[in-house]
Amino acid sequence: MTHVITTDWAGPKVAILTFSDPERANQICWAAIDELAEQLRHCRESGARVLILASSLEGHWLQHAWLQDLLNGIDGLEQTGSGAGWFTALNELCHEGIISIAAISGDCSGGGAELGWACDLRIAEQQSQFAQPEINMGLTTGIGGSSRLAQLAGRATAAEMVLTGRSMSAQRLCDLGAVNSVVQTGQAVAASLELAMTLAEKSPTAVAGLKRILAASDDSTLTEAMGYEQEVFQSVIATKQAREGMQNRQSAYDSGAGLASISDKDD
Repeated sequence: MTHVITTDWAGPKVAILTFSDPERANQICWAAIDELAEQLRHCRESGARVLILASSLEGHWLQHAWLQDLLNGIDGLEQTGSGAGWFTALNELCHEGIISIAAISGDCSGGGAELGWACDLRIAEQQSQFAQPEINMGLTTGIGGSSRLAQLAGRATAAEMVLTGRSMSAQRLCDLGAVNSVVQTGQAVAASLELAMTLAEKSPTAVAGLKRILAASDDSTLTEAMGYEQEVFQSVIATKQAREGMQNRQSAYDSGAGLASISDKDD
């Protein structure tokens, strides 16, 4: 069994999952993705509200699949794990019960980049490079390297990356909307943790509703997405947390507070 995940808790609601596989330069073997998927599930079921996905291997975030496992699967030979963890991990990162943050501290590619695209938020260090190199191996992307990337950065950018296999900088992808912010080298985890501590206190009902709205908007026409957005809004508006949040916010407005002074405060 490959043990490549270290899990640390920053309080009861924020879990940091750190990946390191120096032997494979953070290429993700099947045993590793199975382990990651299990740890993501375990943290969520243990009460995590925010999950941070990080790497401790200098120069690398999560890289593409370890190709020997792919080849062994094609040839009917033994693999390091089931590989089902790819799909379980993606589902966990998108789960409405948590907010996932990719703390990207180095280069990421292929399946590793696809895990990053599946996260809700991406904070990348300035030196990080992103690539979908599948075409250079005669492959296509398989778990979001084209589809999710096109939604995040636009079809033209996704086409450039997947059809050429060339890397793209964190700053350019931030400018295009696929990365939320770019930080200095060594600061991705700290910046992600600062954000996570705020997000962990948001209403669980509202977070779940908003994640459903965002997912629906990816799969629907604007009219359909707007209708579903209103449906979820109506299901949340009468909850105790929503009522208290609105009352507190209205009181702040009534006392003279402006939007800029309260927009980043916890509900």
